[in-house]
Amino acid sequence: MRLALAQLASDDDVAGNLRAVRDVVARAADQGAELVLLPEYAMYEKKMVDATFAGVAEPLDGRFGSAVAELAAARGVTIVAGLVERAPEGDDPRPFNTLAAFGPDGALLARYRKIHLFDSFGFRESEWIAPAPEPEPVVFETGGVTVGLMTCYDLRFPELGRALADAGAGLLAVCSSWVPGPSKVEQWRTLARARAIENGCYTAAVSQSEPISVGHSLLADPHGDVRVEAAGGPELVLVDIDPGEVDAARERDPALRLRRL
Repeated sequence: MRLALAQLASDDDVAGNLRAVRDVVARAADQGAELVLLPEYAMYEKKMVDATFAGVAEPLDGRFGSAVAELAAARGVTIVAGLVERAPEGDDPRPFNTLAAFGPDGALLARYRKIHLFDSFGFRESEWIAPAPEPEPVVFETGGVTVGLMTCYDLRFPELGRALADAGAGLLAVCSSWVPGPSKVEQWRTLARARAIENGCYTAAVSQSEPISVGHSLLADPHGDVRVEAAGGPELVLVDIDPGEVDAARERDPALRLRRL
């Protein structure tokens, strides 16, 4: 399967972000991509999460989500995009930080609401964003691959990667806006490789670009080797993955079968 990592520079202009999404998906599809991964907060992004995120939040069938679904159908690709999802009326006023996967027919394949909010390094995402009500792993099938969804800070929690692998994931899609800072690029790269090694699967980690984020979207293979890696700015990276490599890696190192805890 041909995978596209679409490293964007999203900002607080939802309409402008949608234009960027349309452009990058079109370019990816023209190059044979079957699955296009967009970053966390592809719909709306700022240096710091604040009250404005609730103001722009939409249901998944709102204008942004519907446009992405139509784009997936028009281009015949699967798209995973980070949206600010409005919570059901009467619930928590904070929106969800959500990944939505739309199939090549435009149907919603999966919705993942971020479990681990970024209350770290001086940030308080949970002040403005609601965590997933039910912290459950989310996977979906596309192009013969089972994809497990993770969002940014989730990458620091190996339990989620293992739960996704147990649910059948051969590819971890880590859609992120990785906050910059000392050693953060190296941590990003190391954690992505670790999740791949310990689960014998691919880790596709796509991030927003500099300066809000670090860029460096990458694919680690089931042995933990980095196959491709972007630089800091907006970039489209395409790479082919083979589900057979996952099976072979897990046969060579059957850690998932041998664990006792």
